[in-house]
Amino acid sequence: MIKAAGVREVTDADFAAEVIDAELPVLVEFTADWCPPCRQMGPVLSALAAEEGERLKVVQLDVDTNPDTTNAYQVLSMPTFMVFRGGEPLKAMVGARPKRRLLAELDEVL
Repeated sequence: MIKAAGVREVTDADFAAEVIDAELPVLVEFTADWCPPCRQMGPVLSALAAEEGERLKVVQLDVDTNPDTTNAYQVLSMPTFMVFRGGEPLKAMVGARPKRRLLAELDEVL
């Protein structure tokens, strides 16, 4: 998986602790190495993590190595972004997007 700087990688094993039990809302990018739009989102996620870290946790999950979580949330396309708050998924977004648009979509649920 192409890891975005400043963005934590989560796995099936620690998804509950890192996402479901998180105090802050969490943006999860379901991603894969073979996905060009996922690679495009790396700098956007890094900037988002740096700029919004006080109100939002940003993590990535590799769909190829974490099938349990991927299947549990019925992720079929990459990148898929899901926002979790209080352990519940609030919003899902599919496809790469500019930071401004992603922030606007996040503001709708944060």
